[in-house]
Amino acid sequence: MIRVLLVDDHEMVRMGLSAFLQTQPDIEVVGEAADGAEGLRKALETRPDVILMDLVMEGMDGVQATREIHRALPEARIIVLTSFLDDDKVLPVLEAGALSYLLKTARAQEIAAAVRAAARGEPVLDSRVTGKVLTRIRRAETPPPHEALTPREREILGLIAQGRTNQEIADQLFITVKTVKTHITQILAKLGVDDRTQAAVYAHRNGLV
Repeated sequence: MIRVLLVDDHEMVRMGLSAFLQTQPDIEVVGEAADGAEGLRKALETRPDVILMDLVMEGMDGVQATREIHRALPEARIIVLTSFLDDDKVLPVLEAGALSYLLKTARAQEIAAAVRAAARGEPVLDSRVTGKVLTRIRRAETPPPHEALTPREREILGLIAQGRTNQEIADQLFITVKTVKTHITQILAKLGVDDRTQAAVYAHRNGLV
């Protein structure tokens, strides 16, 4: 029997989920909570196999509750069940320890299947959540544009960010103005910016000055 805890601040949602899940021969609802703090307490009391967790709740929200429960009961599998698909909610709760992420538009049988999958340690993600996670991974794997700059180009970018003219840069580095211009052309191309001002802004934003 899969023991499930429901954490949601809407009573009707809890009632609906509980009524449906109790019809499943292999699932037992062992508790309900109206906010994250109560969810943490109930989780420690009932030690469920799976927790269905809402995100936006008064007091302790779903992200914090997920983090605290995952720390205290790492064996409990947490399924986020929410109406929200924002990056500032999806990624933090997965990083906090949630195994699965479903929207409340999911069909009842999909939720039951996700509970069974979670009990086996298998994640279930809404397809739109999967897309967001993959995008985050790709961004993390892609080095920032300035990594492609040579040491000399970084040096010149720093001087550009300090407001130096081409002549001043040439004098300081003991190179010709033509060489400075060539380097700047390469810098703009590698950073994907259009002019010196944008390059200077990029340098300041990325701590290159």
